[in-house]
Amino acid sequence: MRDINLKATEYFEAAARLGTVTKAAAELGVSPSAVSQQIKLLETQFGVKLFRREKQRLKLTLDGDRLFQTTTQAFAALRNSRNAIGRQRGQRSLNMRVSPSYGVRWLGPRIAGFASDNPDWNIRIDAAPEFSEFDTEAIDLDLRYGLGEWAGLTVECIMHDAVLPLCSPGFLERTKEVSNAVERLQAAQLIDSVKSLYRWELWLAASGFEIPDLTYPFRFDRSSMSIEMAKQGGGVALDSAMLCRGEIERGELVPFLPETPIIEFAAYWFVCPARHLNRRVVNRFFEWVSDEAKEHQGKVRGMLEDLGCTFRVAPNDELLSGEASQ
Repeated sequence: MRDINLKATEYFEAAARLGTVTKAAAELGVSPSAVSQQIKLLETQFGVKLFRREKQRLKLTLDGDRLFQTTTQAFAALRNSRNAIGRQRGQRSLNMRVSPSYGVRWLGPRIAGFASDNPDWNIRIDAAPEFSEFDTEAIDLDLRYGLGEWAGLTVECIMHDAVLPLCSPGFLERTKEVSNAVERLQAAQLIDSVKSLYRWELWLAASGFEIPDLTYPFRFDRSSMSIEMAKQGGGVALDSAMLCRGEIERGELVPFLPETPIIEFAAYWFVCPARHLNRRVVNRFFEWVSDEAKEHQGKVRGMLEDLGCTFRVAPNDELLSGEASQ
């Protein structure tokens, strides 16, 4: 780019677009002689004539037309970029990262409501398993699934989890003749959510079941996949009722062993550096997501209680032993 005279190119583009040196000079805020001089410099640099005069107007030569097409596109792209940057600077931006299944199944169906109430905000959401590096990334906050142990950050629990074995009504119907819970579990196809905090081994031990040679025909690293597999009748998923409230409400998923308590624990968190809470947009989103989570948690609990389920709060040491086994 060093061998291209950008000033001369700008003057040439204006003259070619407007058809006269006088009009180009008026647009650029310079004298007509300055425009003519820059065009001559450009013609000397390229070694070709760029214009010919016809009845007081400038007409492009073949070489001039080729250069004009290129410069027009280049300057249009630059103007568009400038305008886009200006618009973005004028918007309030909110950048967040969210655990994948949590983002797809819980935040995704709700974020449109938040966006419609805040139309002048530029919202970006990355659904990714990696935790944010706040010191090096332009991220305002994380919505994260975990135990809440993130040192040096503001960490607020916004929602508890409710974990239980779930299956389709058809799958339950095929196993209803087996009354013994251990035998039903042995005969079932267990779906393992490998990144869940509360997996089958931990649940079986806490529930008092001993099943030797436990196998998993299916293993998924996303709860959304485990839930979908169970919904399609592929087996029993030990997963979060918070992420599949709709399926339970519609009767697409049912408790596999409703007599066993649902495991409840703090699992979904709002995380950010303390300094980020000084931004009004971050505080406003925190208030909104906390209210949405509280309402959702209450509705899920009420729905499960209506199905005859009971709850047991898992202590921290129980959860830590489950995390260590993963």
